[in-house]
Parts: sequence; structure tokens; C-alpha cells
Amino acid sequence: MADELILVYETELPLSITVADGTGIEKGTILKSADPNTASAAAALGDVVAGVAAGEKIANDGRTQIAFYRKGRFKAKISGNVTNGDPLVISGPTANNLLQTAGVNAEQIFGTALETGTNGETILVELNPTVMQLA
Repeated sequence: MADELILVYETELPLSITVADGTGIEKGTILKSADPNTASAAAALGDVVAGVAAGEKIANDGRTQIAFYRKGRFKAKISGNVTNGDPLVISGPTANNLLQTAGVNAEQIFGTALETGTNGETILVELNPTVMQLA
């Protein structure tokens, strides 16, 4: 997969979350959270971030769990200009694992930029999923 996130510093051990057996998810994919404690590949601005896949899930392999990181520092490709300290969200309308600076009313935060970069660059980011209800 292009643009997968690459783990640089593991700050917490991976957790486990439910996924559909028919779903294929590559290592380093940003995961979207759904109820009940279920994940799939994130695809759009506004997706609630579960974390980042710690391993690969092959479609139709009989497994319905995947290990994922909820915290950590990763190298990630960005969309647009990002400044060190900016809160980050999944870039939309299709994520392809790109992150962008959160807008004023962003509610589904991926984490924080730890470096400054321009469109298409790969920078160090901190995964710290947060959901805020601003409206």
C-alpha cells in the first residue's frame, strides 16, 4: 500500500479490535472506529479514528480480530501544509492514509504533528485519537 504509516516509537502495546472476516487491511492503515468495538479502513474526513493497524489482515482468512495501535509516533504522509503542533485529521474525501491540519470545527482528531511539512511530505506525527463535540 502506498502512504502507509510507519511506526517509529511504540509508546503503548497494540490492542485488539474486531474486523469483518471479508475485509483486507494492510499494516500501517488508519482504522475507523464503529460500534461495537469494530474497525475498518478509514476513508474520509470525519471518520472517528480507532488507531493504526499493527499488522496485516488478509481478506477471508477466518480472522475477525486485528492488532492496532491506539498511541505511538509514526511517519505519515501529509496533505497540504502542516505546522509542528497542529492537530491532525484524516484527509478527505478519500483518506489513503494522508493527514491534514484540522479545521476550526474538526471533531475527529487523529493526533498531533511533531514536525512541519508541505503537501506530500512525510513527517513525524503522534497518534492520540480524540473526539470532541464542538457543535
